[in-house]
Amino acid sequence: MLDLGIDLTVWPWVWLFIAVLFALIELTILGGSFVLLPFAVSAFAASLLGFYDVAIEVQWGVFVVGGGVLFLGFYRWAKRFLHDNLMAPGVGADRLVGMIGVVTAAIMPDDIDRLGRVSVEGEVWGALASTDEVLPEGARVRISAMQGTRVLVERVAAGDSPAGEEKQ
Repeated sequence: MLDLGIDLTVWPWVWLFIAVLFALIELTILGGSFVLLPFAVSAFAASLLGFYDVAIEVQWGVFVVGGGVLFLGFYRWAKRFLHDNLMAPGVGADRLVGMIGVVTAAIMPDDIDRLGRVSVEGEVWGALASTDEVLPEGARVRISAMQGTRVLVERVAAGDSPAGEEKQ
């Protein structure tokens, strides 16, 4: 018989303590990442076996092997969903890059007050000029990049496509 210096009547409570501790760490610190949850479940199962006076070797086997099997099962299950929530390129503010907009408030090259504005697809964005050119109200511009929450714009030549048609 395995002797670890702990009375056999105490082991069910040790397993129960380990199960609760692992579950709390999983929920609070690890944020539901399923790292300790399988071992919390296997510790709870070992605790139940301990209350029914099953040999300590079996309890340890359930904890170690059962936790490992559950961990692999959770890992395989979670791996199927790993890439489901990734945002596609061009989603969010980056979707604006390459689009044509209209200046609604003049954009100065040295716009330290950040007053320049551009309207793109019904949204008004703060804008900065990517060149040293003054862009007056009503000018058509192409969004060349995002800089924080502002768009970097450049003047569009007269023959370019209408607003919203071009996307890179």
